[in-house]
Amino acid sequence: MAVHLPPPRYGFLINAARCIDCRACLVACSVENNVSMTTTRIWIKGTGVKGIFPNLLRYTAPFHCMHCKDPSCVSACTVGALQRNKDGIVVYDKDICIGCRYCMYACPFGVPNYEWDQRFPLIVKCDVCISRLEEGQQPACAATCPPNAIQFGKYEDMLAEAHKQIKAHSEKYVQHVYGEYENGGTATLYISPVPFEEMGFPIGGPTSPAYFNRLVIHGTPAVAGAVALGLTGIYLTIKNQREEGMQERQETEKRNLPTFPEGSDDHAAKAA
Repeated sequence: MAVHLPPPRYGFLINAARCIDCRACLVACSVENNVSMTTTRIWIKGTGVKGIFPNLLRYTAPFHCMHCKDPSCVSACTVGALQRNKDGIVVYDKDICIGCRYCMYACPFGVPNYEWDQRFPLIVKCDVCISRLEEGQQPACAATCPPNAIQFGKYEDMLAEAHKQIKAHSEKYVQHVYGEYENGGTATLYISPVPFEEMGFPIGGPTSPAYFNRLVIHGTPAVAGAVALGLTGIYLTIKNQREEGMQERQETEKRNLPTFPEGSDDHAAKAA
């Protein structure tokens, strides 16, 4: 069940060495999506304070939807509420979503969030400010970031820039672009001066679980049909056995009823 997936058109390059944890990106996301700061589509990952005083270090980076080339969330969604569009952006349709949360379990990056405090909760996630892109603007987070830690542009340009920065400052950066291969490749790329696991990033393999998700989801109707057919057979078998048992019991009771000769006192009493 392999599928051909074109490379993403757009990409993010996020530099953990530049991030100053000002959280302007969170504010911009909150304003753009008209949501509270507690339900923005971005959160911060970081190392915490490291080192010995006075030589202390702390690195942070904004984290949001990775917009995978082969998204696990899309393959797990049973109703098609999550889709990867022609530009490689993983978009979400809240009008289709049934709130099953399969996408939350499927995403290896833990991206989809659930509106636990809402009466009718749904999923929330980054959509690259797609409405801004249609107007020729950059995503709110990238347009707002003061130290330019969040860059946005054509995917090929962002990937090339990531490798360029690593090569130019090899002593400064980990020799790896996070997202280039993780989960089959993502449109959101990171470079960092410290190992990504120290930043709290999930460390996964180069293969997306989407393939296995598709096997399960596409097989679900067949499995459900087989289960339904099996349960129907069991029900009919039990029903038939009960009916046969009831009929046999009635016949047995009928055979065991006492008989009285004509004119006997017991027969007369019964008749009375």
